[in-house]
Amino acid sequence: MLQVLLLNEGRVLTGGEELLEQPGRKWIDVLQPTEEVMNRLGERFGLHRLAIEDCLHLDQRPKLEEYPNHQFIVLQGFTALADDICELTLHEHHFFLGPDWIITVHELPFPGLEAVGQRIRSDPEATLGRGVDVLLYLLTDALVDGNFPILDRFNDELEDLESAVFENPQPEQLQRVFAMKRALVTLRRVLSPQRDVVGLLVRRGIPNVSERTVLYFRDVYDHLVRLYEQIDSGRDLLGNVMDGYLSMVANRTNDITKQLTIFSTIFLPLSFITGFFGQNFELLSHRGFFWLMLLSVFGLPTGLMFWFRHKRWL
Repeated sequence: MLQVLLLNEGRVLTGGEELLEQPGRKWIDVLQPTEEVMNRLGERFGLHRLAIEDCLHLDQRPKLEEYPNHQFIVLQGFTALADDICELTLHEHHFFLGPDWIITVHELPFPGLEAVGQRIRSDPEATLGRGVDVLLYLLTDALVDGNFPILDRFNDELEDLESAVFENPQPEQLQRVFAMKRALVTLRRVLSPQRDVVGLLVRRGIPNVSERTVLYFRDVYDHLVRLYEQIDSGRDLLGNVMDGYLSMVANRTNDITKQLTIFSTIFLPLSFITGFFGQNFELLSHRGFFWLMLLSVFGLPTGLMFWFRHKRWL
């Protein structure tokens, strides 16, 4: 599906390919690209063949490539399910930036792009009217800022998980730790090269990106640095939670072992007493030996219990 937003004489027109030939600044958004559509756009705007092939295979790494009449940029973002923060959906977006046009190509709808479109319709002169590089900034900022709610939810769940581990460690908690760790690795794998891409846009002298817009990309770069720091702190906290879980399980195992050892220590002399007196029928015929056996059976465990409490083993 192809949609065009055209700014012409202060008005924003919305339509399809019929607006491509009209003068004015354009935002061409391609959802679920096909080879036929991309070839038509390539002929109309002089898009490089290699960049078109990358758009048809949405598994690219974040990057910035310069071609004779446009720049090709790959950026990525994430959305997460409402009930499970670890179920991440990757949104890969390809941008063609020209002198007075920008083409966005993506496979899945993204809420941030809809918000940018509404902003253009409500205030066209302050957005698309300032240049297509400003539109690129708005789209990039939407992709980057969409990661903050995910990490905020991630940190909240991590705090709850940490409290639950120290209160009552369960095997399901360890599985959740590994799932969250995989999610953080996915975020880090994408945002790390993306920070380098935005860092290239921050440099002056990039064609079709004005020096005024460079300052805005610097703000996006700062957001990526903050995200990267949150990911690193999250990884450290996950490591602490895992160490805490293993420590709590080890302490529980030690307590169980100590209790079983105490029970064994108590029943060991009882086994000796019953075995010794059980083999001496003649001694048991005397009333004194019989009471001695009973006193040993009840007195020795009681004495051991008091001794264990005195040593603070119980």
